[in-house]
Amino acid sequence: MEIWGLVVINPFSRVRVRVPAAGVPVRAAVASVVVAAASLLIAGCAGGARLAAPPRVEKPDLTVAAVPAVDAAALYIAQQRGLFAAQGLHVKIVPVISSSAAVTGQLAGRYDVTVGDYVSDILANALHHGDVRILAAAARLRPDSQEVVVPAGSPIQAIAALRGKSIGVNAADNAGTLLVSSALADAGISPSDVHFVPIPFPEMAAALQAHRVDAAYLPEPYLTGAEMAIGAQPIVDTDQGTAENFPVSGFVVTQAWEHRYPGTAAAFRRAIRAAQAIAGTNLAAVQQAMISVVGVPRVTAALMAPPGYPMNPDPAALQRLANLMLRLGMLPVTYRVTPMLR
Repeated sequence: MEIWGLVVINPFSRVRVRVPAAGVPVRAAVASVVVAAASLLIAGCAGGARLAAPPRVEKPDLTVAAVPAVDAAALYIAQQRGLFAAQGLHVKIVPVISSSAAVTGQLAGRYDVTVGDYVSDILANALHHGDVRILAAAARLRPDSQEVVVPAGSPIQAIAALRGKSIGVNAADNAGTLLVSSALADAGISPSDVHFVPIPFPEMAAALQAHRVDAAYLPEPYLTGAEMAIGAQPIVDTDQGTAENFPVSGFVVTQAWEHRYPGTAAAFRRAIRAAQAIAGTNLAAVQQAMISVVGVPRVTAALMAPPGYPMNPDPAALQRLANLMLRLGMLPVTYRVTPMLR
């Protein structure tokens, strides 16, 4: 719930409401209070016990890779509101075309932290011995936040009509592939009966309009952008059936990196959790961060449907995701997610 004086607003109705953004950014002083409160919650205290000093930040300059989408809103809020700076961190955000590209760069040492889909993280660990660890949660599915769309005038009006068609995803074998495959399987269609075509999200609307693909998987803000630019029509909401309310993405580091920079990891996590608390209760803050940091047009930000912003990774839900990957052929063997969790 968001509280402005005595007015209580619920910004996260399950119905997608397209209205102009409202509210103003929270003052920097409030952001500092949020950081302090989050730090106390994380550190913990009992019976007036004396709090230990936070660990030293060993590496203040960080490079963080992210697909510029609303799933990573906490990253942009933390940057915009000085939450990283309050923790002694200077963060450079590098946009990437997919989570798999981000994790590949991370394992090669180019990025300190990445925020992206859990499917890519699990594949990195299960297939490439990446030993990626989840530092903090980023997003989970909510209605209308990630959908499959078709161009205006398409004869495809239902998921059953996707059999034998091409579907654009931003990368092969990632969250988009899994979520679309899950929706297809729930409808009795084998994922092998469609053709997934990798296309970066910023190019997806043009690809649809040019009929390079029959349909496309899009998260926000690209979903609303495609609806506005070319009249794209949603035909499948991925937040349904087996994948309903699924965890989507998180902030991850490698185990070796966290062991080398434990104080830095703790500081980054405090800033992100403070930002995540803002994202989960203040839609205007999410919109403003996407406008100011990512460059999303104001009208698009006002209309996009946000995902959920959990404060902690959900081990049971993550295991369900890994089990679904196995069932749909994205993993060769059962994968246990417990080692990914801190």
